Amino acid sequence: MRYQALGKSGLQVSSLCLGCMSFGKIDRGAHTWTLDLCGTREMVTRAVELGINFFDTANVYSAGSSEEILGQVLGEIGRRDEFVVATKCHGPWGAGPNQGGLSRKAIFQAIDDSLARLRMDYVDLYQIHRLDKGTPVEETLEALDDLVKAGKVRYIGASSMPAWRFMQAISIQDANGWARFISMQNHLNLLYREEEREMMPLCRDQGVGMIPWSPMARGRLARPWGAVTERLETDKFGAGLYAKEEASNHAIIDAVGVVADQRGVNRARVALAWVAQQDGVVAPIVGATRVEQLNDAAAAVDLVLSPDECALLEAPYSPRDVSGH
Repeated sequence: MRYQALGKSGLQVSSLCLGCMSFGKIDRGAHTWTLDLCGTREMVTRAVELGINFFDTANVYSAGSSEEILGQVLGEIGRRDEFVVATKCHGPWGAGPNQGGLSRKAIFQAIDDSLARLRMDYVDLYQIHRLDKGTPVEETLEALDDLVKAGKVRYIGASSMPAWRFMQAISIQDANGWARFISMQNHLNLLYREEEREMMPLCRDQGVGMIPWSPMARGRLARPWGAVTERLETDKFGAGLYAKEEASNHAIIDAVGVVADQRGVNRARVALAWVAQQDGVVAPIVGATRVEQLNDAAAAVDLVLSPDECALLEAPYSPRDVSGH
């Protein structure tokens, strides 16, 4: 496993980040394919054995139980300073006013709740999950800066949004001397490359490290066209991301199969390797529910695709609507 700085910070993270949306308690509203405590312990233990030190969750994953399980397992298997723990705020945790979003009140409540569930005094990376158009951006950014100064948060990051909004936020941070975003969790894979137009050049210019989500398009790039899994059948959010451009998607998935067969590896390695070697990408976020999936993801870090292979994979792509924001 390789390690590098996340953006312009000194924070060293592994070249893979383990996404924790697949951890959670079924009775807390989790998906049927999520892992319970025992399954999570097996997955996290293997991740640490592979050299992964970077874990990403969110306050709304499985109604908070992802944070609970992750925090318990990390506390059992290692020291706090061995791990880089990232979580997110924005999603609602209740039906009432101020129980979600990015107001100062909501952010302060969300971090305290997350820390309690994680059983930690601080998180390494605190990310705004999505934009909150009902809150002035200055209010959100100052609140995040205050969390850094209070020691509850070491660094801050953002997730999917228009590039101009992200640049606006960075400019406000710089103008006020507030803590700056060091990372962007953007939507990027062979089926969705719209981030190449504005967000990725912006991140490279501003020294923001990219940690893409859904690098295998919710598993679609890991299997032949038309193959069905329990997650594909039940993941309504994912279905909305890749419902259009069917002909292009079919051709891309077939191209992944061609490269995989030529290399003698499975499709997942090829798809993840393509994301990992994009300029500015620091650590793709991989979700796994089986240890062998995690092993394949770790192996993908060392798979270097040739220019000809990348051209074959990229050629069928056609522009599509922005999604994931």
